[in-house]
Amino acid sequence: MTRRDEALLVLADGTTFEGEAVGAAPAGGVSSGEVVFNTVMSGYQEVITDPSYAGQVITFTYPHIGNYGVAPADDESRRAFCRGVIVRDLARRPSSWRAAEDLDTFLIRSGVAGISGVDTRRLTRHIREAGSMPCAFGTADERTLKEAASAEPGTDGIDLAAAVSTTEPYVVEGGPLRVVAYDFGIKRTILRHLQPLATVEVVPAGTAAADVLARKPDGVFLSNGPGDPAAVVGAADAIAGLLGEVPVFGICLGHQLLGTALGGETYKLKFGHHGGNHPVRRLDTGAVEITSQNHNYALVEGSVGNADVSHVNLNDGVIEGIRGRNFPAFSVQYHPEAGPGPHDARYLFAQFEQLMVDGGHL
Repeated sequence: MTRRDEALLVLADGTTFEGEAVGAAPAGGVSSGEVVFNTVMSGYQEVITDPSYAGQVITFTYPHIGNYGVAPADDESRRAFCRGVIVRDLARRPSSWRAAEDLDTFLIRSGVAGISGVDTRRLTRHIREAGSMPCAFGTADERTLKEAASAEPGTDGIDLAAAVSTTEPYVVEGGPLRVVAYDFGIKRTILRHLQPLATVEVVPAGTAAADVLARKPDGVFLSNGPGDPAAVVGAADAIAGLLGEVPVFGICLGHQLLGTALGGETYKLKFGHHGGNHPVRRLDTGAVEITSQNHNYALVEGSVGNADVSHVNLNDGVIEGIRGRNFPAFSVQYHPEAGPGPHDARYLFAQFEQLMVDGGHL
């Protein structure tokens, strides 16, 4: 059994945790980013490869991570964009017929550093009380790590969508309709859900509305993505140019950007929503959906004009969905495509399809 080097995790407020280094070895023995926690019990590979985690270090609250290894089919993007992972117990020997490699090997190959053996229950409680904050971890000495944590800028005010977006358009062949999808950090599972409905052309985050409309789509999809919606250059203006011209459906960051295009404001949650079991009420039916979520920002209640709130989070009242009043556009803060995860909200893809089939008529 390979011995792992001792490592430390230091938060920006000076709180320190002991552990062991896993994954890739960072330069100088230091990795840094904004620390958050995720409560999923499975799907760690999908979480790690979700571009929405760019700039962040992911704490898994479930104590045993890596049990079933890693399978190429479960990657959500071309590479992992997160800054690191924190776990209590990293499985050394996975058990699954699908596994192509163990999680530690995957992290090394992906260039993602990690730390295991951390008291993640204590860490999660601290984040809940103090909020998400910059951190640094690795094999460097405590002073070096504390300085790195203090110097880490976090995710506020940074256009992280530009860093994860495709640089060139590409097409995913599919159903009879035609969809243009903005890539603010799009997940492959979303494309798999859109594919039966339409041929999807994925375009860079900075694509202008005129360029999208020139493609004559039946609908436009606004993807998930990382970071501060207010920092995504040009996105709100582009979306505003699409409203009323073509049906629009947004998820996660796409939801926040749609709200921003309608004049709404966003704010940063204390520690975000990251997990697979958030209860959301669908206001038109009263039904409660169990949802998968991953976001740090949310729309300010009452700030979005010409749209109605369609869904709310039952844990804290955060706006989870909006719908245009007199134009064909809607969005949700959570992930109806989640896999693994609850399937309660997959009807939203059917609603998008119907909106396109009807030609955008409400």
